[in-house]
Amino acid sequence: MPSVTLVRIFEAPSGGISTSMLTAKQIQDFLKLQPLPVEGGYFVESYRSKFTLVQPSLPPGYPGERVLSTAIYYMLTPDTFSAMHRLKGDEVYHFYLGDPVEMLMLKPDGAAEAVLLGHDILAGMRLQHAVPAGTWQGSRLAPSGKFALMGTTMAPGFDPQDFELGKRDDLSARYPNYAPLIAFLTR
Repeated sequence: MPSVTLVRIFEAPSGGISTSMLTAKQIQDFLKLQPLPVEGGYFVESYRSKFTLVQPSLPPGYPGERVLSTAIYYMLTPDTFSAMHRLKGDEVYHFYLGDPVEMLMLKPDGAAEAVLLGHDILAGMRLQHAVPAGTWQGSRLAPSGKFALMGTTMAPGFDPQDFELGKRDDLSARYPNYAPLIAFLTR
């Protein structure tokens, strides 16, 4: 059997900072995260496809063409939360670094689901989670957390026209069992 020579492509810098030692501010500065208006948290768009989908090839409800896909980095800190909102397309969350995130989803059929995004998959936390189109969603850092760095991907890509901010009174009336969480996750 022939021997295989391993080649190291990337060399880790010596004396570097462990990801467990990074602060939210260091990550915000490095990734150039900015406050996300209306929804809350911090973000930067990391990918926007150069390809577009024309309106006839999109699901119903899209008023015009959309880019094929988009991706963002998204951060929550103790002083921020993702306000309840819904989108016309599916959104896939990816958990990267930090502390767990509590996510509330209110489904069009009146059902609700809460998930915990984080690294402890054996405890039921999720590294990825898809939020179906039309589902109200909001999230916050778990208690005593310092930050959470996530990403989201959408296809068709995100367009501000596809974002609807939730109204506390309307959502609480439709989902009364979740009114306390809705109050926390609305502005």
